[in-house]
Amino acid sequence: MSEGSNSVLGKVIGRVFPRMPNFFQLLNDQCELAVQAGEALVTYMNTGTEADALRVRELEHEADTVKDRNMDVLNKAFSTPMDREELYRAISTIDHVINYAKTTVREMETLGVTPDEHTAEFAEHLLDGAKALQQGYRLLETDPGAAEASAAAARKAERNTEKAYRRALAVLFDVEADVARLEASGGPTGGKALAQTMEVMKKREVYRHLSNAADRVARAGEVLHDIVVKMV
Repeated sequence: MSEGSNSVLGKVIGRVFPRMPNFFQLLNDQCELAVQAGEALVTYMNTGTEADALRVRELEHEADTVKDRNMDVLNKAFSTPMDREELYRAISTIDHVINYAKTTVREMETLGVTPDEHTAEFAEHLLDGAKALQQGYRLLETDPGAAEASAAAARKAERNTEKAYRRALAVLFDVEADVARLEASGGPTGGKALAQTMEVMKKREVYRHLSNAADRVARAGEVLHDIVVKMV
């Protein structure tokens, strides 16, 4: 068969059986943005600046573009390296992790809550989870069995966040410490008590939101685990 015939045959085969997209790379693109968003969230929790808050939001917008691209590629793909439903869940759950970084910042801005040592600790655990997801999805193409440890690490990040959440609540709802602060302030305490109570409730909302973010990291880790089980 001539070289020209081979070329024509290749084109025909390519049309009938299109080359499978590199979904491993597509997922890694999302994970990279998840790590960047996690790093930006950690930075914001240590500075509280508008510029660092804006960076988190910018990364979430970039991640939306990548997520939409990945969904479009999945919808058009002739074949996939794993079950389509698993790919859909992977794309969706990684995106949820990034979304929660943005909505945390938005909630803090809306409620007028400034970062503290507890939100900084939560953010560090969330970043650990994002890095675990990145490592796991990076291993899927070459050594899927090894990715299970990363899936477990992502779930562990959620457990660490929950422990930090309970410690933060214990501090936040320390009534004796609150009363002592009011007594030390001197003068009428009615307005101060109300302001202090509102501050406690606002912080509790933010802490809860960060706890929910950790739930999304754990869910993404579970999806990675399910993929590993089916690939090995």
